[in-house]
Amino acid sequence: MVTRRLSVALVLAVPLLLPAAPAHAGSAPVWEPVPVPTTQGFRGLAALDAETAWVSGSGGGVWRTADGGQTWQDVSPAGAAGAAFRDIEVHDPHRASVLSIGEGAASRIYTTDDGGGSWQLSFVNDDPHAFYDCMDFFPGGRRGLAMSDPVAGRFRILATDDGGHTWRVLPTAGMPPAVEGEFGFAASGTCLVTAGAHDVWFATGGVASRIFHSGDGGRTWTATTAPLPAGATAGVYSLAFRDTRHGVAVGGDFLAPESGVVTGITRNGETWQSGGIPHGYRSGVAWHREQSNTLVAVGPTGSDLSVDGGRSWTRFDSVRYDAVACTGDGACWASGPGGRVALLRV
Repeated sequence: MVTRRLSVALVLAVPLLLPAAPAHAGSAPVWEPVPVPTTQGFRGLAALDAETAWVSGSGGGVWRTADGGQTWQDVSPAGAAGAAFRDIEVHDPHRASVLSIGEGAASRIYTTDDGGGSWQLSFVNDDPHAFYDCMDFFPGGRRGLAMSDPVAGRFRILATDDGGHTWRVLPTAGMPPAVEGEFGFAASGTCLVTAGAHDVWFATGGVASRIFHSGDGGRTWTATTAPLPAGATAGVYSLAFRDTRHGVAVGGDFLAPESGVVTGITRNGETWQSGGIPHGYRSGVAWHREQSNTLVAVGPTGSDLSVDGGRSWTRFDSVRYDAVACTGDGACWASGPGGRVALLRV
């Protein structure tokens, strides 16, 4: 299991040398670059609106902007150099938590209440068998969950009730057994997502490609086979829900980035059916805005747009992005390797 986790983490950290192509002309969406002055790769991305976004990097860096990416402030936690910050969650301009992935003590969570001026190291994993992949918070930012790959045959859930300042491991009695060789992907901080006050989902890959759902804040879970195929480096990489019923799952095989696979679609939050096929493996997906059927998906071979809730996809850009986040005011942000960040213009 250690070898599997380290190999997947290393694969996800290696940029693919793909040709960049300009976005289509006309009325098609266009990514407008607003890069950060660093070579770190950004798989952690969180945005509040068209002006305010945070990114977290492959070398322990965290940056924030309050002017739509015109300027960036380095607010990296002290002593975190080299940490693989794969997920960042932001509640308002001041409060945020960032997750570092890895075996044992490499899995850590830092939390700030002052816009990154200072950070509290709020969680250090003390189990050598645990490997935390992603996290999310419920509305308000007080309650949050993080997911680890299986420990003793079951996925492990970490919980906070105080905005990320303290964390505890939840009992696993309500968690279905994992399949041997099943795990999560720390690709864009969206392998675990919440919606509403109590609903949460997480996605898996490897030997089994499944989507787990809890309607009681993470105490009990059900598991459903996802429409996306499983494989050694394949499965569901990213989930997005616009409410407690409407969700989309994207993924594929990282080692076959040109090969797109079906997406997963749910209309009740429980059962999943096959959707359309993006133009390649996709590591991140987001709804353009609430109560909309429009979705944006990103990956190593470019970006796709769906205007029918995931039933069909159109590629509009060929530049690599690893994570995408959209906000209530209709803004969409993307982040990727080499300090790459962009805003979507439509």
